[in-house]
Amino acid sequence: MFKTFVNALKIKDIRTKLLFTFLCLIIIRIGSQLPVPGVDSASFANLLKSQLEDTSFLTMLAGGSFEQMSIFALGIGPYITSSIIMQLLTIAIPKLEEMQKDGETGRKRIAEITRYVTIGLAIFEAIAITIGFNNQNWITGSNKVLASIVIVVALTGGSAFLMWLGEQITEKGVGNGISVILLINITAGFPNDFYGLFEQFVVKEDNSVVNAIIGAVVIVAVVVALTVLVILLQDAQRRISVQYAKKMQGRRMVGGQATFIPLRVNTAGVIPVIFASSLLQTPIIITSLFKGDAATVTTWDKILMYLNQRYWCRFTTPGFRIYSIGLVVYLLLLVAFAYFYTAITFNPVEVSNNLKKQGGFIPGIRPGRPTTEYLTSVLNNIVLIGAVGLAIVAFIPILFTGLFDISIGFGGTSIIIVVGVILEIIKAIETMMIERHYKGFLSED
Repeated sequence: MFKTFVNALKIKDIRTKLLFTFLCLIIIRIGSQLPVPGVDSASFANLLKSQLEDTSFLTMLAGGSFEQMSIFALGIGPYITSSIIMQLLTIAIPKLEEMQKDGETGRKRIAEITRYVTIGLAIFEAIAITIGFNNQNWITGSNKVLASIVIVVALTGGSAFLMWLGEQITEKGVGNGISVILLINITAGFPNDFYGLFEQFVVKEDNSVVNAIIGAVVIVAVVVALTVLVILLQDAQRRISVQYAKKMQGRRMVGGQATFIPLRVNTAGVIPVIFASSLLQTPIIITSLFKGDAATVTTWDKILMYLNQRYWCRFTTPGFRIYSIGLVVYLLLLVAFAYFYTAITFNPVEVSNNLKKQGGFIPGIRPGRPTTEYLTSVLNNIVLIGAVGLAIVAFIPILFTGLFDISIGFGGTSIIIVVGVILEIIKAIETMMIERHYKGFLSED
């Protein structure tokens, strides 16, 4: 693999793309350390630490920038949200659906609309955060109005810049830019997380050598097992055989070839986990910003305890069984969103109609409605398998967090994204190398 990587660096085009991507990642990490002017970030960080013990969702979107309240605090969350909104609207609004089918021109128009929606969402979120800061008296300086405007502009500009940078990585770098930004945001917190686990389970003072070894082995085994499971979920697919009928075209007989429709087991990718985490974590974050007296516990605060992962699977906490209802809701939402997102991204009726128009058919299945029903049945079965796999990956870190009373910044969502993006980058490099007659990373040597 090292030799293959060296061969890749010898190709000027690939070397330039890798260097450009690397420089963009450096810019992202520098921007993540630049604080927003006029904010008491220390008080904000203390509040988040006390109110939101599990920060994996925030780390995933902003890579620690939100906790530090840097100019990239909003991360690429607004862009991800706007992309999802546009996908949903494409199904609901015929004009957008036609635009999507209108080739490259239509896709560019949708991408332009997505950018405008992103800016609108970023402004809305920045204003909401600024209002929360004002309620908590975290805005510094004598002119609160001017400071508030600066905060809104800084947060919106940071999110817009990340969106633009992601598009530049996609065009001039390696891999999908938004995915690469998510990757660097997540992995930036891994060293501290692993060091915290190492310190807690391996090198603590009252720990024996045997217990230290067992702790290290368990940590490595869990991470490796989750990684392997994610790789299997990402690559697993069900191939539906398709046969094309022979027909005369001029004086030649064409068609008759066999191919297949690849249906991924994890069709929705990490989107269901992001959806479910967003629904549960967003109310907690908003309440933390707008809550007045931290010592006062309201009925709403008690409800939020069901949504907070810090209370799930913690068997030493009184009433943990009641609070773990939130975990059940989380897993059910994950499965539901897996089916929902798959339904809006893969249309069996459209696939069936396209096969019929092109003279294709699934062996043993009649064209038309029977083909649609068959594809729907197969899709529902494999989506269930993928959703259960995602639920297991998301549940294992939560279980260990509760059992051992630890706080880590990475969870099942983060591991899914990291492994998926790395595989995507490797395959992208492999494709570029194959075009130049080199062996790729994934080739068997």
